[in-house]
Amino acid sequence: MTPASAPSAVPSAPVPDPLILLPLRQRILEKRLGVRAVHLHREGHDDLEVRFVEDTSENVWSVSKTVTALAAGIAQKEGLLDLEDRLIDHLPAPAGGYGRGMELVRLRHLITMTSGNPVTVFLDSEREDPHLTDLLLRTPLVRAPGERFEYSNGSIFLLGRTIAERSRSSLRDYLLPRLFEPLGIVNPQWHSDREGRTWGATGLHLRTREVARIGRLLLQRGAWEGEQLVPAEWIDAMHAESSWVPTGEMEPENTRYGYGVWKCSVPGAWRADGAFGQFSIVLPDQRAVVTLTSHHEAGPTQEILRAVWQELLPLL
Repeated sequence: MTPASAPSAVPSAPVPDPLILLPLRQRILEKRLGVRAVHLHREGHDDLEVRFVEDTSENVWSVSKTVTALAAGIAQKEGLLDLEDRLIDHLPAPAGGYGRGMELVRLRHLITMTSGNPVTVFLDSEREDPHLTDLLLRTPLVRAPGERFEYSNGSIFLLGRTIAERSRSSLRDYLLPRLFEPLGIVNPQWHSDREGRTWGATGLHLRTREVARIGRLLLQRGAWEGEQLVPAEWIDAMHAESSWVPTGEMEPENTRYGYGVWKCSVPGAWRADGAFGQFSIVLPDQRAVVTLTSHHEAGPTQEILRAVWQELLPLL
């Protein structure tokens, strides 16, 4: 835990469950952090939730990347792909051929966003391209794969396209019987590009409690109610020490990225993370998951994480 995130005091006695979220709730209101809901899962305890608005299905932004990473783990178990596979061995060449260097890109580079492809799909012109897959595949790399992290919706989109190509279904439909339906996530909506390809990197719409179930699945190493939905070894690999890549960010909460997840400043903690304050924070030492959905535009969303470290973590 960094000095900035260290709690000011540790409670001398356990806080009763009904009161445990009150300090965090107060901080959220006082600092106007834009949180819509807080959901706490702790093994051996009833789940707790504080809501500030109705629990409607909302865009969870880059939490979608975590879900796509889970899909990759399932697909690898089914023999559809391997992280060491070359991308060009799964997706056909666009008209005019692959861009320079594309033959060097492996699926590992996509999931860690180190592919070297400059098309990050944050520009409107990229998002609205009528043939986004071809745009990504024909664009020359600007650096060697694995050389540097660059946050990219394009890389995760291509990973999702690979899963779809190998499974002969959309990414969303591939996950319906394998992940969503077992978790009780019914008919989730997931935005697509102009060709109808699931975005993968963003655009998945979920309720807070549905995001919390994904967080609990991560804590439980892919197991859900007696069924192993995602290989435990894959969940371990998502946040293994060997999987983290340096991002070059100065923000303590954003210095390392793994397989669709971020390393937290609190030792052992890691998270799914989406724009405007969508978080599902896995706390292995506490056997807990803290999930927050938000729309925070007044400051950095890491303010929400620091509120969790200071107001809730000492009580767990």
